[in-house]
Amino acid sequence: MHAASAPSPTSTPSPTSMRHAPTSPTAPEPGHGRPAALLTLLGSGLSNQTGAAIGSLAFPVLGPLGVVAVRQYVAALALLAVARPPLRSFTGHQWWPVLLLALVFGTMNLSLYTAIDRIGLGLAVTLEFLGPLAIALSAARRRIDACCALVAAAGVVTLMRPQPSADYLGMGLGLLAAVCWASYILLNRTVGRRVPGAQGSAAAAAVSALMFLPVGVVLALRNPPTPTALGYAVAAGVLASAVPYLADMFTLRRVPAAAFGLFMSVNPVLAGLVGWVVLGQNLGWVEWAAVGAVVAANTLSVLTSVPRSRR
Repeated sequence: MHAASAPSPTSTPSPTSMRHAPTSPTAPEPGHGRPAALLTLLGSGLSNQTGAAIGSLAFPVLGPLGVVAVRQYVAALALLAVARPPLRSFTGHQWWPVLLLALVFGTMNLSLYTAIDRIGLGLAVTLEFLGPLAIALSAARRRIDACCALVAAAGVVTLMRPQPSADYLGMGLGLLAAVCWASYILLNRTVGRRVPGAQGSAAAAAVSALMFLPVGVVLALRNPPTPTALGYAVAAGVLASAVPYLADMFTLRRVPAAAFGLFMSVNPVLAGLVGWVVLGQNLGWVEWAAVGAVVAANTLSVLTSVPRSRR
């Protein structure tokens, strides 16, 4: 989770920005530090996908559940250190969306990492990316957005086409992650209205970590993790949680919505490349074409929905 309430529906949130919901960003500072911000944004996406790939290296020892548990702990520590939420002063009106956000956050990461274990990083992240894309397209009423939805749907149909080796459970988990991500965006808006700054996101991360604490204890007692596997899981938490959180805190105040949405569109591509380089998960040309269709749909939607003056 990053620290900002969800961006407007016209700017598709990123795997980084919406996993750590930062506080609502102020208006971008015109031209000030923008090149550095864009480079930081690209590095944030690369860090997020590299973290997921490194975390998957611990699957043989910890399994996706154990890796996600460690990641939740790291995310909670990072957000609590930055936001320092006054948990005792939260009212019931504030707590219920925070608790729902914690549940969705944990389910989202668990379904994504399990999907990565079954179908690979590139395909899993592409399917998950449909969540924020659906939020962005559902708020629009233009013909071009309908075309974008059709292009994205064609990409998904291609990814999920029947094959002898097709893992439909893994694909289903990727789609579950997409549903959770869309729910995460909507809940973040509610939390952002009721809890100031990043305090709501930090509280949700802490609750999610507590939910996974018994899981971590049981897994550690039944199958003590090796130092290497634990290191991979911690690295995943740092690279896919802490680093993107800090990066987006920097970039959300320096780049307009269109630039943010466009740069985040490359995350499925980055996931495919990182999966190939780090994990040896090579996508075929048909899969790359499907990934490109999903990315193109988001890019076209963002470019045509943000006024030129805001780009």
